[in-house]
Amino acid sequence: MSEEAPSGDVKIRAQIYKDPRPKEHFDRFHERTRTRRPDIVYEIVRVATTLFAWTLFRVRGIDAERVPPSGPVILAPNHSSFMDHFLIGASIRRKVQFMAKSQLFKPPMQFIYTHGGVFPVRRGHRDDDTFVTALKVLDDGGCVAMYCEGGRSRTGRIGETARPGIGRLALESGATIVPIAVHGSARVRNWRRLQFPTVTVQYGEPLRYERIDEPTRNQQRKVADAILEEIRTLYDGLDAVGRPAALARARAERRAKRTAAA
Repeated sequence: MSEEAPSGDVKIRAQIYKDPRPKEHFDRFHERTRTRRPDIVYEIVRVATTLFAWTLFRVRGIDAERVPPSGPVILAPNHSSFMDHFLIGASIRRKVQFMAKSQLFKPPMQFIYTHGGVFPVRRGHRDDDTFVTALKVLDDGGCVAMYCEGGRSRTGRIGETARPGIGRLALESGATIVPIAVHGSARVRNWRRLQFPTVTVQYGEPLRYERIDEPTRNQQRKVADAILEEIRTLYDGLDAVGRPAALARARAERRAKRTAAA
């Protein structure tokens, strides 16, 4: 698989994979997330980014009702764009709290991130604080988004392997996991060329694994790979049939369920 985006796309900016700032620098951000819920900043950003996504990228969610309306939930999408955080939350009512690379936590944006419920992953280091924070959010019945692949895909395709972190979070929390395919977002960065792709967000069937306090690395990896395979199946399905057919299928399934329940 090529490591670069198609030649017609705007290139992803070079990544810095190690944050030199000490762990203590990020303690205050974790403490806020562990002790306080997202505030009005979250709602303001949500409205603004949702309108942006609906208007320019015609984002449409399919089977968004699969996201449980309450209780601990891990949203597990693929990752191709800086907008993915907002795209997956546009079709659901729950407040979604994100893990974000630590390099983003700089003034003035760190104010928006922290008040919006975002918490840092200290890049280039083993960061147990991130898991402590994520587990606290889930223990409080919240909703956390975590990418199976780690960083953004440079090709727009689903990665070949998953990072074990999402397996660890799934097993240590016992939370419901909703795999999500975000289709079309790889070209969102082409807005600079006045190119606005159509984005579709497909929510998969919820998964859940029995809680394990100290899962082995192998257990973490097996769960992470299984989640990534669910994402790949959703993504490939959208690729194969397109959005209109996927929407028609979802509507037909909902009608069938209503008829069966009647």
